[in-house]
Parts: sequence; structure tokens; C-alpha cells
Amino acid sequence: MKSFNKRGLFALITVILVGILLVGCGSQGGDDTHIELRGSDTMVNLGQNLAEAYMERQDEVTLSVTGGGSGTGIAAMIDNRVDIANSSRAMRDSEIEQANDNGVDPFEIVIAMDGLAVFVNENVGVEKLTIDQVGAIFRGDITNWSELGGSDGEINMYGRQSNSGTYVYFRDNVVKEDFSDEVRQMNGTAQIIEGVRNDSFAIGYGGIGYTVDQNNHVVSGLNVLSMAADEDSKYVNPLDSKNVESGKYPIARPLYNYTDGNPEGAQLDYINFALSEEGQQVGVQTGFYPVSPEFREFNQRQLGN
Repeated sequence: MKSFNKRGLFALITVILVGILLVGCGSQGGDDTHIELRGSDTMVNLGQNLAEAYMERQDEVTLSVTGGGSGTGIAAMIDNRVDIANSSRAMRDSEIEQANDNGVDPFEIVIAMDGLAVFVNENVGVEKLTIDQVGAIFRGDITNWSELGGSDGEINMYGRQSNSGTYVYFRDNVVKEDFSDEVRQMNGTAQIIEGVRNDSFAIGYGGIGYTVDQNNHVVSGLNVLSMAADEDSKYVNPLDSKNVESGKYPIARPLYNYTDGNPEGAQLDYINFALSEEGQQVGVQTGFYPVSPEFREFNQRQLGN
């Protein structure tokens, strides 16, 4: 084995330290040729498809998209380790305060809408539920499918881990209390899908885009439930895009991009593309829905146009 002299050893250590510093710095620091997006697992496919379509239009800017959960993306944006945070929930007041303390000014844009689907194994024998019934299931108040007119079997629940924006949204808007300790926490929606498909008494939740294949057919083994806000409301299914776009489906949510301050340069160009007719169509093809009129107005106020 060759031995290093002191000068060679010092040079090697210097290279290693510089490499570590470059990795730690991420893509911040004024680089307008590469945009890094990180965060929501729900939005990974959407982000990757948007990035691919955007890069096909020009060859000056590259984009990279990774998941890890909405909380992970927001934390990275707060720490100046990523250009754009993908999030399936709005930032918390505590996160905004933390960002401000770190010299970061969060800027919010809605790039798509998601119908959050509730789905069961095809053998469960249930076709529709109310929000209250789903909440009672995930709180642990309803434990057998026979209580809801389904098969006689103990309900097995599949959900996301706590750093997920989908977890937070579902807890706050459907469960409305803490989840039951019996919920099996999965790292991503794809894992929830597989868990429910292979468990005859299972229920799960996730972005509607994950429940259908490339031909827009429901993934085999799943039944996507029709939902109603309460017993007096009409049951509607998120597989019909009109139900989500019109606001009739009761578990529809905005999907966010967060940047440090008003986006400029390549970041602004990418966001404008995502909000364009072409970008919104990419979202539709990925299984999501165009930004609703309410949030289109919000975006226009944010961007000043």
C-alpha cells in the first residue's frame, strides 16, 4: 500500500472537506442553472413530470425532484438547503416563525389540486362512507367492517408517517383527533396501496393519482370509495374529476410550492410554466387536477398579475 506524505494527506483532506461543504450547501447561493425541489411524496410524480416537461422546453436549466415528506421539504427550505419545497399542506405558523428567525421569507404558490382518496381492499364490501365514519375508523372508534355493512372482519388501517403533509391534512380534516395507535404508518402512498391490496380487511388514504394506472383504471385489488361530507350530503367519487374541480368532493386540497421570497429568474420561470395551460395539463395527466378558481386568484395576487 502506498503511503501519503504530509502534503499529500493535507491535500486529500482538503478535497474531502470541500466536497462535504458543497453537498451540504445544496443548490442555493444564486445558481440559476439548477433548481432542486424536495418534499411531499404525494407530489413526487407530479414534480418529476413537470420537471421533465419544463426541461424539454429549454436546455439552460436542470431540475431535480425528491420526496421525503412535506415536513422534510419545508425544513430544507427553512435551512436554505433547497430551492423549492413541495408540500401537500400549508406551512404551520411555527414553521413560518422559524423561517423568519433564520432570515427566510416563505412565499406560497398553489400549483395543483388533489382529491385525497379513501380506498379499501376490494373484498371489504363497502362502497361509500361519510367523513365522520372514516374519522371514526382511523380514531379506532369503529373496528369491524360489519358495523358499516361490510364483511365481518377487523378493520386494518394504513396511513402515512407523521412528517407527511398527507398525514397532517387527513388528521386535521378527517380524523379531527389523534390517529389510533393501530394505524400502520407507511413511508409513502405507494406502500399504502400495496398494503391495502394485500390485506382483505384494509383501508387506506392517499393522493388519487396513486390509485389509478397509466390507463386511468383503478389499481387491481382496490375500491376507491365515494365520500359524503355527512349523512345528509350526496356521495361523490374522486375518480370523476368534475367532482374535485367543482368542490363537491369533500376531501380536496391544494398542493403547494414554497420558495424563499418572491421567486425570480429560473424559479419564477418554472413556476409560471407549472401554472400555464401546458403545466396544468401535465398535472391532469399525472392524476391531479387544475388549480381551482379560488386559488388561481390567490396565485395572481401573489405573483402580481
